[in-house]
Amino acid sequence: MDLIGALIPIAVCVVLPVLIVWFVSRVRQNETNRKAEIMLKAIENGVTLDPQMFKMNDKKKASIKKDLLDKLTGACITSLMGTAFLTAGLLFAFHPVWRVFISPSLLIVAGGVMLAVGIGLFISYFTGKKMLAKEIEAEEKELFEQK
Repeated sequence: MDLIGALIPIAVCVVLPVLIVWFVSRVRQNETNRKAEIMLKAIENGVTLDPQMFKMNDKKKASIKKDLLDKLTGACITSLMGTAFLTAGLLFAFHPVWRVFISPSLLIVAGGVMLAVGIGLFISYFTGKKMLAKEIEAEEKELFEQK
């Protein structure tokens, strides 16, 4: 295997996630630092501050139903991708011409892992839907009462 062929998976699987985590934490740190500077300036000038202004910006809590639908979406996507990788791996394994492009065993393993994750998400969705049926119903009733 050549050097470039080995560096690409390492870059995608190791360096890219590390950079994403670093960037997100850096953005949060900068936001906290800006709020601290504003607070210090206000305290120095003797201005009273609204405590609500400096609360962390927690995104609105998603509903239970939306969380379950997100799991279902993830389950469908990973299952379909796993099935596609498995199919491609089997096709590459039986057609020697296509083996030049990629190793069939790599595709089969990746497809199996993705299919397993998809099946796990399907199980999580259906058990969550069954267990949280009353909470979902109460949440929907609350939403309709607000309108």
